[in-house]
Amino acid sequence: MLGTLGKSMGAWWLGAFAAVAFVRADVAAADFHFDRDTFAFANQTVFEYHEGHASLRKPSGTKKDAYNRHCFVMCRTAAQFKKFARFEPRSTPLDDASLAARVRAVTHQATWAEPLPENQRIIFPGYKDLKEMSKARRELVQLNIGHGWPSYFRISNARMMFQDGTGYQEKTHARLDAVLARGELFVAFLTTYPRFTINHSVLIYKLKSSSPNPGVDRYLVYDPNHPELPRELTWSAHDRAFSYQKDWDFVGGFVRVYQVYGEPLQ
Repeated sequence: MLGTLGKSMGAWWLGAFAAVAFVRADVAAADFHFDRDTFAFANQTVFEYHEGHASLRKPSGTKKDAYNRHCFVMCRTAAQFKKFARFEPRSTPLDDASLAARVRAVTHQATWAEPLPENQRIIFPGYKDLKEMSKARRELVQLNIGHGWPSYFRISNARMMFQDGTGYQEKTHARLDAVLARGELFVAFLTTYPRFTINHSVLIYKLKSSSPNPGVDRYLVYDPNHPELPRELTWSAHDRAFSYQKDWDFVGGFVRVYQVYGEPLQ
């Protein structure tokens, strides 16, 4: 009887833990809003794409001021603003120098650090959210959130060459669910190395509450290439693999996922 009682209590605790985890995930999803907490501008691609296949751009289609190679930077900064910034829309906007200094103050925070309390956050007066500010002061924001080229030399990028098995991806899937359950954001590096049909960063912010297919988890994603709407990443328990939504810049299907900015050197 004691054994049966112990099993029953264990099942109850597991159920309670799962319920709390899902509640926390729902809270996180409700807290991050795509139309509020992302950038109004896009990360432009270096290459021209047709149905996900890359080709060199024609000289006439290349702008000197093109804002590209910043997908990692934009995802990191969106997460930092969510954790360390506060907006006061009824106050007067800052001048360029002061605003630039505050943007840099946010981006100098460690992305993996705990969120700041509301009364200690870096204040941005004159705007209701990041979307509005990045639309009104686009060039200033772009110039002060960081350079894109260091993303190519991140130490953690080397994982794609030796941590590419299904076992590692299963661990990444478990880590992703744990991060969202804690009410946090998951910045991801997506790659199909060695093919490189995609080599990109996105911010995963919500596990969808239901899926029509058992064993398939669907996640909402902020993709800097697509500021208009969320993208979708899926996990298949049967295939033990992730896949990413098809669009003009990706053929769709299988991708490997690695967490970035979750801890130092990641």
